[in-house]
Amino acid sequence: MSTSPVRTTVALADYQSIRDDTERLAAPLSPEDQQIQSMLDVSPTKWHRAHITWFFETFLLVPHLPGYVEFDPDYRYLFNSYYEAVGARHPRHERGLISRPSASEVANYRAHVDEAMHQLMDTVMADKPDLEELARLGLHHEQQHQELLLMDIKHVLSVNPTHPAYHDRQTVAAEATPQQGWVDFEGGLVEVGHSGSDFHFDNEGPRHKTFLEPFRLADRLVTNSDWLEFMADDGYHEARHWLSEGWSTIVENDWECPLYWEATSNGWHVHTLHGCVPVEPNEPVCHVSYFEADAYARWAGGRLPTESEWEHASNSVAISGNMADSSEFHPSGTREPSDSTLRQMFGDVWEWTSSSYAAYPGYHPVEGAVGEYNGKFMSNQYVLRGGCCATPAGHIRRSYRNFFPTHSRWMFSGLRLARDQHI
Repeated sequence: MSTSPVRTTVALADYQSIRDDTERLAAPLSPEDQQIQSMLDVSPTKWHRAHITWFFETFLLVPHLPGYVEFDPDYRYLFNSYYEAVGARHPRHERGLISRPSASEVANYRAHVDEAMHQLMDTVMADKPDLEELARLGLHHEQQHQELLLMDIKHVLSVNPTHPAYHDRQTVAAEATPQQGWVDFEGGLVEVGHSGSDFHFDNEGPRHKTFLEPFRLADRLVTNSDWLEFMADDGYHEARHWLSEGWSTIVENDWECPLYWEATSNGWHVHTLHGCVPVEPNEPVCHVSYFEADAYARWAGGRLPTESEWEHASNSVAISGNMADSSEFHPSGTREPSDSTLRQMFGDVWEWTSSSYAAYPGYHPVEGAVGEYNGKFMSNQYVLRGGCCATPAGHIRRSYRNFFPTHSRWMFSGLRLARDQHI
């Protein structure tokens, strides 16, 4: 969350538009779909819809709207995620056991909170910049959960042996993948981190200087075709490519391909949000862990970029790409013109970096419960950059720092190679 004053007003229309986007994403799902928790990392769709509503109720309405009446006091416990300062919460791994409230009751809860938020914005919030800032944090929090909703329902539907589709995807003509090229960067003393007064999460700052050795970045993402070559060369069976913990992880879990891939009599297929389809060679590889991305990079004679290299390089391209607003919810092959330098830096897949998720110099979490939002997770995780096909376009920035543990791969994660410039 930004520590500087927000200079734009949280408009009622913006608030309701983002809230409606969540319901639009949930609309294709039955109440039964919304109930399932298919693994520990996944939360039911119904829980996502309620939790992001709980955020507005807990941090804005209860303390700041005179006369506000909670929809149901039990929701304080049921829909708290990890905020220790707020109180006890239902165990994460048991969220799928909450059959009540129903999906329709959650819809009533959302309507109750939205009506009260309209009142808060029309009255109390107008003269309180701190509340505007908190409301904006809540909206970006909701956009994070919109992406999580898509990630999670993809996993939920994948464990159904019939591989049902979440939605129909328009047929997109696949383009031939351009030969991988390299873009050189001189390095030197550069500035990274968020600057300006517009919204950003607190972990994106403060802006600071860092020194980069000369480096080069691949001009495109690693594709399924590239990954198939890695697999064909026994990449998953050669310990020399892997970090020790990564090797242990793939052996223990019997990983031999990216998540959602399946070998069939007709070749490799992959579960997507539009059903099970043949693996498209020209699309970016997706749903790979840090361990897999790192092993591929070693096999290919490269490495993963640092997050500072990635951010510095991203200054050369516009923030645009295949994100949630396209409603494809699937990585696409390269569509940019051949004279482009760095392709698909934003959207399609989150790009793993080699940087551990840690505080920038001078970072201090904000006071209060919302200070638990980012800082408490700065341990045993790595940073990803650039957004993906499930990220709302208005939610991404060059400085945005996503982060996941090294073994995670149910998010839309891929990679781009880097090299030292002398190689």
